[in-house]
Amino acid sequence: MITCGLKLTHDGAVALVDDRRLVLSVEMEKLANRPRYSTIDDLSIVPSILAEYGYRMDDVDAWVIDGWDGEKTGVVETADRGQSLDLIVGPYRESRTSPDLINPSVSGTFTVDGIRYPYTSHTHAAGHVLSTYCTSEFALRGEPAFVLVWDGGMFPRLYWVHPDTGVENGGSLFPLIGHTYATAGHHFGPFRRDRQSANVDDLSVAGKMMAYIALGKPSEAVVETLKSVFHDHYENEASPRAAAHAQTVGGFGSLFEPSMPPLHEFFKTVREQVRPFAVSDEDVLASVHEFLQELLLERLNVKIRSWKGDGPWNLCFAGGCALNIKWNSALRALPLIRQMWVPPFPNDAGSAIGAAVLGLIGRTSSLPALQWHTRLGPALFPTTETPQGWTASPCSPDELARVLHSSGQPVVVLHGRAELGPRALGGRSILAAATDAAMKENLNRIKGREYYRPVAPICLVKEAPEIFDPGTPDPHMLYDHAVRPSWTSRIPAVMHLDGTARLQTVSPDDDALLADILTAYRRLSGVPVLCNTSANLNGSGFFPDAASAMAWGRVDRVWSEGVLYHRSGNATG
Repeated sequence: MITCGLKLTHDGAVALVDDRRLVLSVEMEKLANRPRYSTIDDLSIVPSILAEYGYRMDDVDAWVIDGWDGEKTGVVETADRGQSLDLIVGPYRESRTSPDLINPSVSGTFTVDGIRYPYTSHTHAAGHVLSTYCTSEFALRGEPAFVLVWDGGMFPRLYWVHPDTGVENGGSLFPLIGHTYATAGHHFGPFRRDRQSANVDDLSVAGKMMAYIALGKPSEAVVETLKSVFHDHYENEASPRAAAHAQTVGGFGSLFEPSMPPLHEFFKTVREQVRPFAVSDEDVLASVHEFLQELLLERLNVKIRSWKGDGPWNLCFAGGCALNIKWNSALRALPLIRQMWVPPFPNDAGSAIGAAVLGLIGRTSSLPALQWHTRLGPALFPTTETPQGWTASPCSPDELARVLHSSGQPVVVLHGRAELGPRALGGRSILAAATDAAMKENLNRIKGREYYRPVAPICLVKEAPEIFDPGTPDPHMLYDHAVRPSWTSRIPAVMHLDGTARLQTVSPDDDALLADILTAYRRLSGVPVLCNTSANLNGSGFFPDAASAMAWGRVDRVWSEGVLYHRSGNATG
């Protein structure tokens, strides 16, 4: 049984499942230095992606297209060899017309090279639920789990997934869409706007704000103000504003509904009410983070206990909000949570995977545990010529570790297939020594990033508990870890302003080559940690080849598949 999932809108991707094995998930932004969040603007790319993995269009038994903004259906614009196509897809989440996540919401046909192919489409929420649960250990062990989904245009929604009985819908926790966090950044701090957009036009703010809040501290007075304004604007039954919001916004997508103007009014009111407190924007944004975290934890705790009991329970978290490492850590620490899973693709990067899984469920009537690996993205494009001004020489992992240690300079490291999801996990990374505090500033300068942006540590998994708290295995950079006091002066480049780090742990099973580099670097330096940040053009996906990194030219060394390219005139150390 071969199923193919297509995510046509932002974070566009193609995913293929063959007999419960995820074969590929290729995100458009990771091809040819395309911009972040690229769509599938022409379906003619699909056959070429499948062909790279040895599949043809006719090999696919079921095509599933991810749902999009809408209550009854969504509409997605794409093309076939430049010929425009408007495809009807499932809505953003369940509704009266699409009450079931598992069953398709709509069906139709699309064309590639003029040939028609039948497809089905489920809700957008369904892709998040199934891509997350079916890649978890819970599915592998045949255990049920709660799945919390909080996506950009959706209220946080809770589901109960059981491998034998399917998916139960627990409804919304509260009426704030996932874009609330980033929208706060358009009202306070360095991203503040004088004129607000009626739609979401910048998907990069949430990640920047998560870093920026380390400059502030939550204010109890601001948090209480946020609670009061939230109640009045969204949940006060006597408030005409809350009643109007409930009638017009249901979490069916920020492009479909007028969900952004009420958010702007919410934060405008907050600004007016906190002005007398004379608190900084940094403190206000830190308070917004705290308020949303407290609200999420409180409502989730109440919902789970009233629905299924005290537990403890398994929990999955999906949607763009699941990239917030501090919220993830707080959720995992809840007493009623036994174990938590966040995939490396909790945002829309995983939607094509979920769509492919839904196609499989439609044919087998069971929830599969997928066989998968983090490194199933596109392969590196071969670099056949060394550009003028560069030299190329063989370089083993041990030799690369020596270069990193002796030169004190960053190296672009590209190997194997790209990572799934938005975070570089060593396959498309810039690695550097973490022992000099100036390295963080240097890497931010190289990448054109703001000074407060952190650089992630990459560490051998068996060494992590000694260096980080808790230092538990975290191969996908999805939780918050504090740098232990005895190590703060030894690895200052990877410590954020608040003393924490977005740790990635590495074992030979995760990535044998990275483990070899870290092991060799530890022998030379006594430190089992390196800096790791994504290797990409600013505003684009990961580098697809070594040639792109050399053309970029911001670093003097590029290592790819056993070859070290180095700009002439710069010693390798």
